[in-house]
Amino acid sequence: MLRVVGLSKRFGGVVAAREVNLEVRAGEILAVIGPNGAGKSTLLNLLSGLVRPDAGRIEFLGEDITHAPPEVRAWKGLGRAFQIVQPFHEMTVRENLMVGALYGKPGASLKTAQKVVEEVIELTGLSSKADTEAGELTLLEDKRLELARALCTQPRLLLLDEVMAGLRPAEAMEAVELVQRTRASGVTVLFIEHLMPVVRALADRVVVMDYGQVIAEGRYEEVAANAKVREAYLGRSA
Repeated sequence: MLRVVGLSKRFGGVVAAREVNLEVRAGEILAVIGPNGAGKSTLLNLLSGLVRPDAGRIEFLGEDITHAPPEVRAWKGLGRAFQIVQPFHEMTVRENLMVGALYGKPGASLKTAQKVVEEVIELTGLSSKADTEAGELTLLEDKRLELARALCTQPRLLLLDEVMAGLRPAEAMEAVELVQRTRASGVTVLFIEHLMPVVRALADRVVVMDYGQVIAEGRYEEVAANAKVREAYLGRSA
């Protein structure tokens, strides 16, 4: 579904991505992990078009989108939910989702958008909050809204940037169930996460980054036992 070849990005003297090669298979949940500063969020910014690469190629559904703007990537089915949520606080949950449904696909009719919104509200468990202003939501509900808004763009592949951040353990497991339901609805997922229990519970495969490079890839158990991964997280003396 997604293929990244030789993707590189430098910010001044800092190499945030160095010849990253990556594939995402249709129907899977892929985790990207690594210590702080590994280049994970830069990778998501490159994939979603918020940052342009210095070198490399991004293919989505067989099409080169390396230089496509973010809105075009969204229209093609590449969605994203952000770690720091920024809903329209004075609009209701349903109105926030209508924005995603109407502008996530070019030429969407009001009737079609309303149908998509109601389906996503049900999927994400926001029915009881549909007419509540976004500014009145709890953190967990904010996270649900962020994911729901991305789903309203009808993505084929959804990028999640630490959507569990700030949640209590019980809330994080609720969010895990929501991501699993998202995959069951037919959406492929690539997510960044620091919480290893979440990674273990969700990921079919794990990609590990350090200093802008991919240093390991495989099932959770394989990367957890990898010496390079342990060194990246714990240091050479560990």
